[in-house]
Amino acid sequence: MPDIGLPSSAERFTDGRLGEDLLWREVRIPRFPLPTPALFLDRDGVIVEERLYLSDPRDVELLPGITKLIRAARVLGMPVVEVTNQAGIAHGYFTWADFVRVENELTKVLGEQGVALDAVFACPYHPEGQPPYGQPHHPWRKPNPGMLLEAARLLNLDLKQSIFVGDKATDLEAARAAGLALGIHMLTGHGRTHEINSRALTTKDFAVHVLTHAGEAASFLAETTRHTRD
Repeated sequence: MPDIGLPSSAERFTDGRLGEDLLWREVRIPRFPLPTPALFLDRDGVIVEERLYLSDPRDVELLPGITKLIRAARVLGMPVVEVTNQAGIAHGYFTWADFVRVENELTKVLGEQGVALDAVFACPYHPEGQPPYGQPHHPWRKPNPGMLLEAARLLNLDLKQSIFVGDKATDLEAARAAGLALGIHMLTGHGRTHEINSRALTTKDFAVHVLTHAGEAASFLAETTRHTRD
């Protein structure tokens, strides 16, 4: 893969997880032989404390209850997939190398709690981004479903039975567009600002549940999945 020049600097960045399409695909587990439900998580405001354009690993702080939520998914046999818009790259506020450092720190702090993410997908495109990242409606950028569809393709995921946890209406829009039947809107991060818009996404085929924190989502996940399997 050729070196990729970032719009904000002369940095040359090469990483096999970054495709020539400038999209991040990191899959850490083998593909499932049969379609498998997954737990999709937004990063900022859901896994970690919301920071404006998080780029410093020293600012990585897990939100309360997130390790409990990941463990709950693991007990249920659900892979945990991070899907994150990274407009800070498009705006030139930080680089892919900064993104990697933050993700490495996230992996470290989760590992210290005995949990891990199974895949990470990131989209740097933004309607007002610097070249080459300025695209008005990129299919991967939430509220579009591209990251979820790509995760499903690479891991053989059952999207209909999967669950998305986010703090913005755009997270749940992406979930609904990908064919999920259930989204959890958390009141962490931007959650209180986006709550009304997220609730309005409810349809007969897509349920939205508003919960206060990841620990509550863990209990909800276990109970919902138990009823589904009964």
